Amino acid sequence: MGSTSGIGRAVALALAEAGADVLVHGRASLEAAETVASQVRGLGGRSHVLMADLADDSAGVRLASEAWDLWGGLDAWLQIAGADMLTGAGAKLSFDAKLDHLWAVDVRATIRLSRIIGQRMKTQGHGSIVTMGWDQAETGMEGDSGELFTATKGAIMAFTRSLALSLAPHVRVNALAPGWIKTAWGESASSEWQKRVLRETPMARWGSPEEVARVARFLVSPESSFLTGQVIRINGGAIRG
Repeated sequence: MGSTSGIGRAVALALAEAGADVLVHGRASLEAAETVASQVRGLGGRSHVLMADLADDSAGVRLASEAWDLWGGLDAWLQIAGADMLTGAGAKLSFDAKLDHLWAVDVRATIRLSRIIGQRMKTQGHGSIVTMGWDQAETGMEGDSGELFTATKGAIMAFTRSLALSLAPHVRVNALAPGWIKTAWGESASSEWQKRVLRETPMARWGSPEEVARVARFLVSPESSFLTGQVIRINGGAIRG
């Protein structure tokens, strides 16, 4: 879920390149979602757009049910959607407002939707779920954004490990933990942040959404059949903890 830009869009296209049919989730821009769905179809797969604001609990439940019913079940569920509190209108909110929104979209929606889909996959007898963490959630980062994102992404990573135990042995659950990935915020980050990224990353560059997407594709493929309950760091070798 969360497929119209950044990592989510890259994941949708990486799955399509591997031959998967892809449901595209969007929140606000139907046009952006339809564009990604068209790109998926151009790669040979089926695609359908589902719109929902995951800050709304009822919309999230509706989304999960519609997604499951549309094609008669799902082999994979990638919970990529996250609230943008670093750029645009979200960056101007107060700390408390950012916390509330992150908790609703990144944490509560991930937990509720993954449980709903996970139970259906368990009954189905197979499936793979991928959630979105953050590599610095385990070690901490200073400042308001560090406090917000370590708390929310850390919660997701802890939940992922527990859900993996609940759904084993037939459903696998793993988390991505990206490091410095050049999404919208990275494109406009100050020179100080650009220097920090190079300093903290042994590979001396930003990662790309496509590099995260390739790991996500691996985690839902048969190639990772003995992996569950894992948090996979995609961070260019940065040492965190």
